[in-house]
Amino acid sequence: MDSRATEQAAAEWLARRDGGAWTAQDERALQAWLAERTEHRVAWLRLQAAWDEAARLRALAAGLPPGAVPERGRWSAWVAAGDGGGAAGPPPARAALPDLRAVAFAPRPRLPAARWPRVVAGAFVLAAATGLGWAGWQLGGRQQASYASAVGQVREVVLADGSRATLSSDTRLEVRMERGRRRVVLAQGEAYFDVARDAGRPFVVEAGAHRAVAVGTRYAVRRDADALRVVVTEGRVRLEDTAAPGGAARPVSLLPAGSVATAGRNGLLVRSLPVEQARRYLEWRDGFLAFDDTPLAQAAAEFNRFNTRRLEVADPAVAGLRIGGNFRWSNLDGFVGLLEQGFPVRAERHPDRIVLHAR
Repeated sequence: MDSRATEQAAAEWLARRDGGAWTAQDERALQAWLAERTEHRVAWLRLQAAWDEAARLRALAAGLPPGAVPERGRWSAWVAAGDGGGAAGPPPARAALPDLRAVAFAPRPRLPAARWPRVVAGAFVLAAATGLGWAGWQLGGRQQASYASAVGQVREVVLADGSRATLSSDTRLEVRMERGRRRVVLAQGEAYFDVARDAGRPFVVEAGAHRAVAVGTRYAVRRDADALRVVVTEGRVRLEDTAAPGGAARPVSLLPAGSVATAGRNGLLVRSLPVEQARRYLEWRDGFLAFDDTPLAQAAAEFNRFNTRRLEVADPAVAGLRIGGNFRWSNLDGFVGLLEQGFPVRAERHPDRIVLHAR
């Protein structure tokens, strides 16, 4: 389906949803259509934004005060009165999406019900074609948002372009959609991005002195105090260094799917893994931490990213123990219990921390 057909389909879905007689089965069908392709979600978001703004313009033309939009379904009753008032009274001032059948600036007789989907869809496409300037500017130059997750919370958000971001524990993003690019600043933590394809607007994730650039792909970026990690599970990502004199970006590496790149004080390390193996770094999305011959001190630091109760290693001999396996990051007590059973480790438990000693 080309972009024009996708826009038409999105308009028809919106017309059906707000034209009345919307059922739970219709809602399931709409959600299935939105999940089929990223392009469907993007078209839906853009056209819905255009229609919301067109509704406000119509409300102003109908004599409502600024910021007042008729309640869904109530404008139709007002139209049916035939005189702009009648028994139904004036349209209520409420900030909600209006009935899509109110496609005129002044009341007029209602058309037969069978004709409403076609009329509304056509009017909506016209509104989208002539009134997308506002929405386009919002998406192109003014769309800004901030997202954050708490410790122990994994949160998925949908960005204005249809991309999806999954925030790991204690993560903060600043998002700005511009005409020439889509810019995300990872202030702290880690996030996984399912990027909507848009060849004209690269998707840029900035973290410290580096940025990861893609067009349409799936990858994760993690920002630590002194290092950056990029894991690519689909497509390609260009990793750039922005610490050059004058702030100019220097390409560092082109990362295909399966790449795990770590940039830090000692330079850049890129490992090429099977994609399934690379995905193990992202099992936090499903509630797990995966370790493979990992020092216990490093494993403890991973658990501390997801828990307010700290896991501390008091003995260097314990810190160097190597562990492997998958563990739920929410079950710190269970992890410590396994350590006590399988290693010469003794745990000292406190309300706010667990301290590991050699046994």
